[in-house]
Amino acid sequence: MTMAEIQPIAETPEPTSFVDANVLWARPEMRAGGYGRFDGDIEFYLRINALIQTHHTVLDLGAGRGSFVEDPCTMRRDLRALKGKVRHLVGCDIDPVVLENTSVDECVLLKADEQLPFEENSFDIVICDWVVEHVEDPAAFAVDMGRIVKPGGWLCARTPNKWGLTGIGVRVVPESVQDQLLRRLWPGRNDLDVFPKYYRLNTMAAIRRAFPERDWLHCSYGYGGEPKYHGNSRVLLMLFAAWNAAAPALMSTDLMIFMRKKSAHSGG
Repeated sequence: MTMAEIQPIAETPEPTSFVDANVLWARPEMRAGGYGRFDGDIEFYLRINALIQTHHTVLDLGAGRGSFVEDPCTMRRDLRALKGKVRHLVGCDIDPVVLENTSVDECVLLKADEQLPFEENSFDIVICDWVVEHVEDPAAFAVDMGRIVKPGGWLCARTPNKWGLTGIGVRVVPESVQDQLLRRLWPGRNDLDVFPKYYRLNTMAAIRRAFPERDWLHCSYGYGGEPKYHGNSRVLLMLFAAWNAAAPALMSTDLMIFMRKKSAHSGG
């Protein structure tokens, strides 16, 4: 092969849309692949990809419109795209926009305050990404999860920690000003993706109460992810980094919840 035949490697495009110069200043590694070292999407979906198998039936609870397909970062998109990696992927939501979701094999529109319309032991994995904070009745939610997850199956959830920076901020700031504030702090936020939050299942203690160890193997942990609420501000990015470095585990930004349903004969 001659030098003339050697094709240059295409440059990774600069992150666009929600990323500006301040973000790149604080996270220069984003120029190498488009994601930061504290990227919660990468952390959560990398572990899910480690759990899924080709014969699995998977439920994406709260799938919404499948907005991840708009993500400019190829790495995140590929990790989140589970269609084709498993036997059957069901996406469900109470928002009718889920019926337009093309990233799943089957779309199910849920009715509010009703039991999930799935039979017992239907799913090998249930994914709840930014859903648990919207759960109004933790006991009913836990019963539903215990019913539809197969023995040996996994419940995988990502949610803000009630005692983390985001969780405290959402509960302290009056609702009357939250919407306006979030528009400034999260430029990429879509109003279609915003729902009421209750934070009734957003501590490790609350999770363990709702999902007792006699029934579930707990593999959950706190994660110092970088909140989206930084308004592309260099100062806020530095403050978030300092918080994540200094905060105790109890006050980690997010909870990465991975629980495996025990078999009836496992003996706990």
